[in-house]
Amino acid sequence: MTTAPPITTPENEPESRRTRRFPRPATTPTAKKRSSSALSIVVTALVVPGLFATVALPAYAYAPAAGDDPATASLTLEEEKAADAQTVFVAADAADSTTVVRDAFSATTEAELQRARLAAAYSAFSGPTVRDLLANPPYPSFSLDQVVSVGLQYQGVPYRYGGADPSGFDCSGFVSYVYAQFGIALPHSVSGTAAAGTPIAREAALPGDIVIIPGHNGIYMGNGMMLDAPRAGGTVQVRAIWTDDYYIVRIGI
Repeated sequence: MTTAPPITTPENEPESRRTRRFPRPATTPTAKKRSSSALSIVVTALVVPGLFATVALPAYAYAPAAGDDPATASLTLEEEKAADAQTVFVAADAADSTTVVRDAFSATTEAELQRARLAAAYSAFSGPTVRDLLANPPYPSFSLDQVVSVGLQYQGVPYRYGGADPSGFDCSGFVSYVYAQFGIALPHSVSGTAAAGTPIAREAALPGDIVIIPGHNGIYMGNGMMLDAPRAGGTVQVRAIWTDDYYIVRIGI
């Protein structure tokens, strides 16, 4: 009796024959791309959040170890943030124990600028000297009121030791320059000017008379004021007579 050959079905068909009958589809470029994209999505989902979290902190805040995977790095970063690693705490009394000092500064005032301009203008003076004025006085008729008017023209002239013209005056140089314009010669010294005049009572003093103070003089302006060249760094100006140690002299009597 002849035995019939076994019936071959897909379930019991040998692997080699199934492969020949149904060859496995070759991996296409499109399939490779889909596989690569899926892998990129997975990696991005794990790494990007960690990168953003790291960028949010200063560069020195956390540096992952070389072997840390992205998930571990992200977890470590969150732990650092939760521990207030980047928080700076200041003692409550820190402000009280520290003195804040503001550097001092100053600005040039308009008055200072004006004095500088006047000083520059007067320094270039090339007009008449006392000798020139005495030789040809512009006001031949003496008048105390006119003395005041002439003297006021020189407000702002800088003080200069030994100065006797509008490029710079000292006290007696100023008085002698003003009086020279009336043809009156006064010594360039306080004591010499005092000796050239006649002392009068303060109550009788008139603007244009001469104030004599030990070591200083000026033109009396009335009401306890005088016009003078005060000191180094100052300018000719009207100011109060600052001392009671003074007397008045008048010229021409």
